[in-house]
Amino acid sequence: MIGYVTLGVNDFAASAAFYDELMGLLGAGRFMEMEDGFIAWATAPGQPGISIIRPFDGKAATVGNGTMVAIAVDSPEKVDAVHQQAIALGGSCEGAPGPRGDSGFYAGYFRDPEGHKLNAFYMPAG
Repeated sequence: MIGYVTLGVNDFAASAAFYDELMGLLGAGRFMEMEDGFIAWATAPGQPGISIIRPFDGKAATVGNGTMVAIAVDSPEKVDAVHQQAIALGGSCEGAPGPRGDSGFYAGYFRDPEGHKLNAFYMPAG
């Protein structure tokens, strides 16, 4: 399964601030940092995480068209809160929170200030 997702960024300080706030809302914090421009967040070491990095090749970071990071949360209300916070932190809406299909899947889609697409989603057990 997924261990972590890394997103290339150009404005490292602004991206770090965005993810500090957004991941804090989910109970995640920084668990790994490197001086050359890498930070990773997770709820605990060894759990799936999200990280940002300055590209190794020194070229500008770009957004992957069709690439999306999905963040699992424990309720539709948490989806709403994460989506609202992402927008408040300078992200943009890519699809308002709400049910998708008839399986109970509930998601809100957004882009971070660098343009990476993410979503927060809730899927009931069973």
